[in-house]
Amino acid sequence: MKRQLHLNLFIHSRGHHEASWRHPASSPLPLTDIRYYQDLAQRAEAALFDSVFLADQLALGGDVAQAPRTWLEPITVLAAMAVATSRVGLIATASTTYTEPFNLARQFASIDHISNGRAAWNIVTSWLATAAENYGGAGQVSHADRYARGEEFMEVVRALWDSWAADAVIDDRAAGVYARGDRIRPINHRGDFHTVAGPLNLPRCPQGRPVLVQAGSSDTGRRFAARHADAVFTAHMAKATAQEFYGDLKSLAAAEGRPPEQMLILPGLSPMIAATETEAQCLAREVNELTDPEVGRKRLSGRFGGYDFSHLPLDRPLSIADFPDPASVEAARSRTEVILNLVKRDKPTLRQLLGYLAGARGHFVTAGTPEQIAELIEDWFTDGAADGFNVMPPLLPAQLDVFSAEVLPILQRRGLFRTEYTGTMLREHYGLPWPESVFDDPAWTVELHDAAAGI
Repeated sequence: MKRQLHLNLFIHSRGHHEASWRHPASSPLPLTDIRYYQDLAQRAEAALFDSVFLADQLALGGDVAQAPRTWLEPITVLAAMAVATSRVGLIATASTTYTEPFNLARQFASIDHISNGRAAWNIVTSWLATAAENYGGAGQVSHADRYARGEEFMEVVRALWDSWAADAVIDDRAAGVYARGDRIRPINHRGDFHTVAGPLNLPRCPQGRPVLVQAGSSDTGRRFAARHADAVFTAHMAKATAQEFYGDLKSLAAAEGRPPEQMLILPGLSPMIAATETEAQCLAREVNELTDPEVGRKRLSGRFGGYDFSHLPLDRPLSIADFPDPASVEAARSRTEVILNLVKRDKPTLRQLLGYLAGARGHFVTAGTPEQIAELIEDWFTDGAADGFNVMPPLLPAQLDVFSAEVLPILQRRGLFRTEYTGTMLREHYGLPWPESVFDDPAWTVELHDAAAGI
């Protein structure tokens, strides 16, 4: 079967440009109105997207006066999206740093049942210093400690999702038996960060477990992804760096004993689309003119762990010396590296850098015709840079509609993207196998028999 593109819709504010909320082409609905998210999910499903994706942030941004984002808690939003759709996958972000494994496992298992097998969890190790202040105030957790905690968290939630066999529920009313106790097991986890007895108080997910998504691109983040992720969201401002990341991560997955094709790599893409290139660039400039450079300066500071950029003039070319050592940053190092690579390559002024980041916060931003955007997608897809894209329309729903109506038909005519859903679950859309179960392991059957016999 010919390799097919995978496309996710990343929903953020009224679009991924930080000034999208001000533009007349963006939705007039409040960002707390669930109809906004349900409508976007329905549009994505009509266009045959693999999934929709919601990010999260565990603290209010310091630029809230000029930069609204997505306000509703994302797992709750997935439940509302699930009942408004039937095929499109549903991905939400949740933190391993500030969440208990049992709660998270239960929430995502519930979404998988509610949606009949369309749930996915975007795994993050929270880096915001302001988030730490909302969860005990003990200070920002170091990069190394976040990932150590994350590894144990993954061990616990995987065990919880595997604590029920697929055939545990009998629901035999005549015999008076609802579930087979011998097909449900405790996990009895005791670790450095968590103690969890289990089992989960919810039957096995329709997908076996939710699909796992991850977005870290640091060395530690890449190894974490190679062990755990079914799909990896990533940010690259150039095809060459995307190719390097793609090749490295596929090799890391193979070294973990995983088939590389079973881990999808999906860079972010934020295209401004119009009938002509001139019109697309004009629209991009129009939205850029609505931005506030000081909002961008605050956001850049947050990306570098609170580093003070207030002394830098807006119109002097930047150098690496204007930034802190990446190794000293306890925030999201993957994104700081993207920004520093851009500074090394292009030597932009601060104003130019902030303008670029305003478009999609370090993801690939472009403006062009439907044909040009389709060519770019095909080029990255066929030349070892991507298995698809996390599509980040700068204006919602306007640019989503243009992408769906004008770009997707080109990709479909070229045989690169589906013309209909062939499955109902996200795992099927992604072409992923069903996870193995401990209950299928003969050694577990022997262990269970011995335990029952008191051996």
